[in-house]
Amino acid sequence: MHSTKKVLLVFLPSESGVDGAQSLYGEMDNNTIFSWFNRSFRTIIKQSQFAIPPLALMILSSIEVKGVDQSICDMRFDEFPLNKTWDLVGISVQTGMAKKAFALADNLRSRGIVVVLGGAHVTLFPESCIPHADVLVLGEADDLWKEVLTDLTTGSLKKSYQSDHFPDLAISRPVLKTSLIKKRYFTTNLIQTGRGCQYSCDFCNVHVLNGHNLRRRSISDIVTEVALFKKDDSRIFFFVDDSINANPAFALELFRQLTPLKIRWFGQATTTLGQQHELLETFARSGCMALLVGIESIEAKSRNAHKKNQNKASELAQAIKTIRNAGISLYGSFIYGLDGDTLETPSAILDFISDTRLDVPGINILRPIPGTRVFERLKEEGRLLFDPLDITAYRYTFGQEMLYTPKNIPLDAFIESYSALSRQIFTIKNSIARGLAAPSAKPAVLLFNLFYTHLYNLSRHDLQHQLERSPKKKPFCHTVNNF
Repeated sequence: MHSTKKVLLVFLPSESGVDGAQSLYGEMDNNTIFSWFNRSFRTIIKQSQFAIPPLALMILSSIEVKGVDQSICDMRFDEFPLNKTWDLVGISVQTGMAKKAFALADNLRSRGIVVVLGGAHVTLFPESCIPHADVLVLGEADDLWKEVLTDLTTGSLKKSYQSDHFPDLAISRPVLKTSLIKKRYFTTNLIQTGRGCQYSCDFCNVHVLNGHNLRRRSISDIVTEVALFKKDDSRIFFFVDDSINANPAFALELFRQLTPLKIRWFGQATTTLGQQHELLETFARSGCMALLVGIESIEAKSRNAHKKNQNKASELAQAIKTIRNAGISLYGSFIYGLDGDTLETPSAILDFISDTRLDVPGINILRPIPGTRVFERLKEEGRLLFDPLDITAYRYTFGQEMLYTPKNIPLDAFIESYSALSRQIFTIKNSIARGLAAPSAKPAVLLFNLFYTHLYNLSRHDLQHQLERSPKKKPFCHTVNNF
């Protein structure tokens, strides 16, 4: 009789931002008060349950194969359980965390544990992953993972698994939460209604990884899943789609059917929702409390330069006001430092925030993620500040380092202006005022603003360190010598 195969799915936290909230310089700072506060705040963040579960691993752990027992290790909370025996460990790899993932994989393989690597980095850069894995899974793994688990039980694992087409999301695939420890998270109610993006923003890899066609789950499956999830966890629901209003007819019918369930939910949308009046009203009636919208830039030149064409800059302010007037709070995400931005842009951003009364403004620095068109363009233009030939040199941070030189702004002037902008927006006083003025989800809006007040302080601290430690750092330029 064959013993049950033990499989562990691993989620790795980032070293900064929401997961880490720590300096990139390893707390090696002469300011002991700053270091003490940093460590203390990380503890508060964990206790406040800002975290949500890794949905991809929830989906994979829900795939049932006879003779296989799957578990999830969320390393935001747990050390890797080396004291247990594992027949296979699957690690989801993001490019910004590739080095950390490879180190863990190498350690496990040295102990004789079979390691499977999957995720965005593996899909885009499989060659870099081969030395660190026994098995690679390329692309969306909804169908592939069952094949991997089946082959594990028969001792016939292949070196790689890849499909020549995207999985059909209309096929019913129930998602289970049995591998999660509910109390750890802000909520365990993560719902995905579809994948793909019809837009082509050059700083985004969603359309690269998931395609331009919108693929949708069946509405009946989603409604059933929401009803089941609510029985297990009555807290807020989070619809994780990059744009929940991308297909207005689908979204309208979905949230009409969800309205009787009386849930409260957060999601992500485009500001076009402000012009989709029937859908906006349906969102509000169905329990929508807050949405993240990608504003990115209010500069027309920047939006055009980066293919952000789904809504016009001139329509943004009115759209945001319309959504807030429907009783929905908004997290508005900006990117400062795009190719049309100048030193006048921060003033325009401040005026925009004041005019629209955005509830949580997020001021990001452009991250040229390997695999995106903006990465390739900045590499060709010689504007990257990390080695483009070493894709693991890219790392995720919360605006704590510059990875490129802005087009129209000197690097030192950009860091000074970015720091000044975040300092003006995020203060304790402003955080409280935005929390009190939010149309809904006031406690969440207040907490996010207070949290960001700390994170942007951390950002300013690290950016200044970067400037002081490498004042003469030049962009990477690779030349070809012909002999």
